[in-house]
Amino acid sequence: MTPTDEQLQLLEQRTKENSFAFKCFITLLNLSFFVATPIAMAVTGVSGELFWSNLWEIFTGPSKLVTDYFSLGCLASTLFNAALCGLACTLIITVSRARANSTTFAAYILVIAHCFYGLNFINMWPPFIGVLVYCWIKKVSSRDNLHIAMFSTALAPFISDFLFYYPPGRSLTIGEFSVLGILLSIAFGIAAGLLVPALLPGMSAMHRGYNMYKAGLAIGILGIFVYCFMYKTFGIIPHETGFHSNEAEEAFGHTYYVFMNVFFAVIFVLALTIGFFGNGRSFRNYRKLTSCSGHGLDFADKFGMPLCLINFGVYGFCILAYLNVIFWLPTVVPFLPAGVGFTGATVGVTFAALTFSADGQHPKNVAPVALGYTILFALVCAICLITGIDLPWALSTQAYINGLAFATGLCPIAGSYGFKYGVIAGLVSAIICTSTAAMHGGFVLYNGGFNAGLAAIILIPIFDFYKIKPKKIDDDEIFTIEKRRA
Repeated sequence: MTPTDEQLQLLEQRTKENSFAFKCFITLLNLSFFVATPIAMAVTGVSGELFWSNLWEIFTGPSKLVTDYFSLGCLASTLFNAALCGLACTLIITVSRARANSTTFAAYILVIAHCFYGLNFINMWPPFIGVLVYCWIKKVSSRDNLHIAMFSTALAPFISDFLFYYPPGRSLTIGEFSVLGILLSIAFGIAAGLLVPALLPGMSAMHRGYNMYKAGLAIGILGIFVYCFMYKTFGIIPHETGFHSNEAEEAFGHTYYVFMNVFFAVIFVLALTIGFFGNGRSFRNYRKLTSCSGHGLDFADKFGMPLCLINFGVYGFCILAYLNVIFWLPTVVPFLPAGVGFTGATVGVTFAALTFSADGQHPKNVAPVALGYTILFALVCAICLITGIDLPWALSTQAYINGLAFATGLCPIAGSYGFKYGVIAGLVSAIICTSTAAMHGGFVLYNGGFNAGLAAIILIPIFDFYKIKPKKIDDDEIFTIEKRRA
């Protein structure tokens, strides 16, 4: 069926609206990091000299999962690192005139997310440039593959290790480059750029789109291969992340509780405001968006980016509320382990959990997955109380905060198959989330997406075997029109 002129005009209008809303939001988000940097310096009492030395620590330190940049550097230098990386991506998106779609939005948010625990302005470039080399070799549009370039930055910890620490024992001071390190980084970046685009389609087919973090499985498997070859094969022990004494963070109890609550509240209000005015000064169709399964449906194409930003804000406040509850629980339930607060990793995965709010995630289909984590925790609590075993973890343990943030990518299972299957997906993800990082040595920042991908390829074949069919299939009329037009 050929789309009508009216449908094409609607699509053209939506494309313009999406582009304007998208650029407004990423510009203001990036500006927020720049504005927050001097405020963080004032709040934490960090001097200008210490700020720059902390930034250099972030740029040159080991960046394996999970390297807390709040501890390695400081709050202000971490925010500035995010501002630099975000600004670079914003300029590239603008200059290349990349389409303002849900995938570009997701890639940008993931870059921002990992600037708090493993990605920095130095180690992001070789994998990024490697994908551009792939585009040049294959003679395909770099603009259309910009999201893959941003996704490939998940391999950045390898770059930091190659530049400064590989192989161990070389006679360099910390933060000093070597010719070997530079050559290894360039070679690895190009290799990653050629391999990631090749792996993505096959890995996505394995979970059939039921893991929103599609790049996580592909990059995770590539990371396992590189880690095994570069380290395990030669018996090399990777350099461990070192933390210097951070008086500012210690003074705040290793959690910037008030600062980050205010910071996130400002960002979510900005998203809601841009979305509200872009959506005709209304929240029209938001209930319809939250009734979608989220499987194979681009919210930006179907509903428009303004409504996606409303979803970003609403969903963001839900995540913030959840975090505050789990941080508060150990104070009222004495036998619970203390866990962590707003560390660099916690802040990063808060952004990461919002990655696909323009492409399938919303509070309604994420809630069952979160409940799966809670049910596993309740089960572990009951068993430990009965047997007298010390409780090994809580919902506020860093690994489980990270795990749930990316397990939200399993939301299409809840949306398509139903609530109880979403709970099962969350439960399966929670069981394996603490073990997957060991497979790639912590060198893949998308460990949560890798974990969610494994959960999906475990569950989907089981559903097929027992003839459990999806209950809901979304109407994707506008998305189909665009595909025909392309």
